[in-house]
Amino acid sequence: MTFDWLKRYVPRSLYGRAALILVLPVVTLQLVVSVVFIQRHFEGVTKQMTGSLSLELGVLLEADKEEAALLPEITLEEISNFLEIAVTKVPEADLPAQDQRRWYDFSGRVVIATLDGAVPAVRAVLLPDDQRVTVYAEGARGLLRFDFSRKRVSASNPHQLLVNMVVFGMLMTAISFIYLRNQLRPVTRLAKAAEAFGRGRVEPYKPSGAVEVRAAGNAFLDMRNRIERQIEQRTLMLSGVSHDLRTPLTRLKLGLSMLEDEDREPMERDVAEMQHLLDEFLAFARGTTGEEVEEVDPIALVRQIVEDDQRGAVPVTLVETEGEGTVLLRPGAIRRAVENLISNAVRYGERAEVSVTLSEKSLRIRVEDDGPGIPADRREEALRPFARLDESRNQNRGMGVGLGLSIAIDIARAHGGVLRLGDSLRMGGLQADIVIAR
Repeated sequence: MTFDWLKRYVPRSLYGRAALILVLPVVTLQLVVSVVFIQRHFEGVTKQMTGSLSLELGVLLEADKEEAALLPEITLEEISNFLEIAVTKVPEADLPAQDQRRWYDFSGRVVIATLDGAVPAVRAVLLPDDQRVTVYAEGARGLLRFDFSRKRVSASNPHQLLVNMVVFGMLMTAISFIYLRNQLRPVTRLAKAAEAFGRGRVEPYKPSGAVEVRAAGNAFLDMRNRIERQIEQRTLMLSGVSHDLRTPLTRLKLGLSMLEDEDREPMERDVAEMQHLLDEFLAFARGTTGEEVEEVDPIALVRQIVEDDQRGAVPVTLVETEGEGTVLLRPGAIRRAVENLISNAVRYGERAEVSVTLSEKSLRIRVEDDGPGIPADRREEALRPFARLDESRNQNRGMGVGLGLSIAIDIARAHGGVLRLGDSLRMGGLQADIVIAR
């Protein structure tokens, strides 16, 4: 048996679930204790007190029947005054049609049932409030009305139990929640540090809290340090390779410039391709290293990228923008990712269109083209480094080693986002979306 339907009612935050764990048992315990105590205590006390009063009513009814013979030296009025029960002879028209009590007066139900069972002459019982009780009974000389205090048939202030339970329950819950919040705070700090690192930011973090939380925090710091060292070593290695390769490439360019035109052109194309491949390798290895996060207007940034490409005779247009505001981004990395998507789009299609949508929860940068697209079953493969899908993309239209989409998805992930590939409904080619949560 599954309880998936309960998930929609369970809080999503850690504090909300902790509050539910605290409040739910307390409320349940209060309800159970209240019901049991009211049934066992208040009903029992009410039955005993009402039974005692029933004997006094019986005495008054007997005194009304045989007043002189029963107690010749005491009158009915004197007996009623002694018992603190007011007795009045009333006409039959004053008799209520039925018993009366407030719907939430649970002890009143017990009072009415006990009086009806103990005194057969009772015809109606009225419980209008917590102060008085009125009983109509058939006497020897007609209909009698008995008025007396409610305190004589039920326990006084029965609500005090509920009030005390609610007040002290809330007090203890508040104290427990304050203590629990101090225990949960290290967990939330760890979650924020991990989320920030997932978005490419390094926030100061010091493990604290319980032993298990400290162990998780220390493991996170070790993992973060290893990843940072690995990225740093990779960047240094490729920077060294770049430095070493640029020197022979420069010598080749100088040597080629001295050759005849007909012999120089094919070799210059080879050198240019080598330079382009080297730049792609370095861009992929560099990723987002060394660039700080800052508040950026993404619409202005994408508009500037498109305008720069248009000046370079790239057939790309900015067709749609929606929303306004700023997002925490690395502008250089986002520029590199968008330019790669545009470069891929115009390489395999005739033109590209870019749109930007900025909502309260996310940023979406979409690049579409009119090229052949990528089959749905090969899109995951297309996102891998060095993947070249010859069947779906015409590789003869440009140079590349299959790193354009890999660079874009790496930058998107560094911002806590994703890169999604799909079919362009507007242009018929590939649709690439960079989606980043705000």
